[in-house]
Amino acid sequence: MNLKKLILLIISLLLIIAGFLAFNFYNKIYKPNTIKEGYLYIPSNSNFTKVENLVRPFLKRVKPFTWVAAKKKYTNTIKPGKYHITKGMNNNDLVNLLRSGNQTPVKLSFNNQDNFKKLAGRISEQIEADSISLLNAFYDQNFINKHHFTKNSALGMYIPNTYEFYWNTSAEAFRAKMLKEYQRFWNDERLQKAKKLNLTKNEVITLASIVQKETSTVSERPMVAKLYLNRLKDNWPLQADPTVIFAYKMQHGENTTIKRVLKKDLKINSPYNTYINLGLPPGPIAMPDISSIEAVLNPANHNYYYMCASITKIGTHEFAKTLSQHNKNALKYQNWLNKQGVNR
Repeated sequence: MNLKKLILLIISLLLIIAGFLAFNFYNKIYKPNTIKEGYLYIPSNSNFTKVENLVRPFLKRVKPFTWVAAKKKYTNTIKPGKYHITKGMNNNDLVNLLRSGNQTPVKLSFNNQDNFKKLAGRISEQIEADSISLLNAFYDQNFINKHHFTKNSALGMYIPNTYEFYWNTSAEAFRAKMLKEYQRFWNDERLQKAKKLNLTKNEVITLASIVQKETSTVSERPMVAKLYLNRLKDNWPLQADPTVIFAYKMQHGENTTIKRVLKKDLKINSPYNTYINLGLPPGPIAMPDISSIEAVLNPANHNYYYMCASITKIGTHEFAKTLSQHNKNALKYQNWLNKQGVNR
């Protein structure tokens, strides 16, 4: 073999090797490597080994991903969060996504939770922060004092709704956003309506919590709200059974079930018992939703002072202007409870 042919052969071999290396290099970077769609959750303070293990179920081949991640210096810049992985992503796009921190927001929602423990449990199911860190944030007395709440009224800062958060939101960041949402909720229009009723924000929410517990029928809430407002205006005791139930549970445990309020319960010594105390309790007895708050701010127009659960339209109430009519309604309801065998 002459020299010229040898040189051509060597060049050909080098080109083949170079082509193979280039093809392999290209495949590592740009060949589709994700085998399914889903969400990747990267906890705070994760290292690359943790990420590698978490992303493994999404990948056809792990080593090429690791190689690309190292080349793009992702291994030392881990950003926590929730990331949407699509099927057929190449390693370059996947690493770019994770390196950018361009995570998918969480649509976080909560309804009328009765207390901070239940709220913390609901929120911890949706973001990274755990129940303990959330409870610590909720009960933080410095925060409560700074923003003019009390331990009794602080629950009212959390308005039930659907909000957008990043999954790795901390407990303190969640609380901070809820404060902003609370301040946004109390716009000038709502503040003026509260002022017209001679109620503070806390008093509106406290009354709304009673309305919330009094009736689950949203359309009836403005009626119930107006009845209590009539009583407040004329300096009558609210005599709201939900406040008695709340006081009873404070003494006997929040998981206690009460289907019937007894006469002896009306004497429970508690600032939340509106049978023995005039005015509103010191804070909400639950977390009212927006419909209950709006019911207080936009009450119905009537002169009713009494109400009793209806036995013909279950879930609603019979309203009365006079005590005699109310006593007739109450007797019907008590007889109905007796027939149902409801003793407590």
